[in-house]
Amino acid sequence: MTAYAPGDRVRTRTADPAGHTRLPRYARGATGTVVQVAGSHPLADDRARGLDVPAQPVYHVRFAARDLFGDGDHGVTVELWHDHLDHDTEGRA
Repeated sequence: MTAYAPGDRVRTRTADPAGHTRLPRYARGATGTVVQVAGSHPLADDRARGLDVPAQPVYHVRFAARDLFGDGDHGVTVELWHDHLDHDTEGRA
């Protein structure tokens, strides 16, 4: 598991799992910037299914509202687990 650091560009995964997920649909496949590492916690998605899973890094990731919603001059920060993210290899802003 490669950890991310503040300033890293990341892309959220596009999976649409059955049941609960902390990755909002509006943020799937979006590119954002890690602004803070928020500790390590078990993946809430798995905990909601009653699974006993190890902790993983949690990040606050900031997205431009216009990238998520097509409009807006502000940012949206979402708390996401490591399993929700991939490095942004396309270099999109």
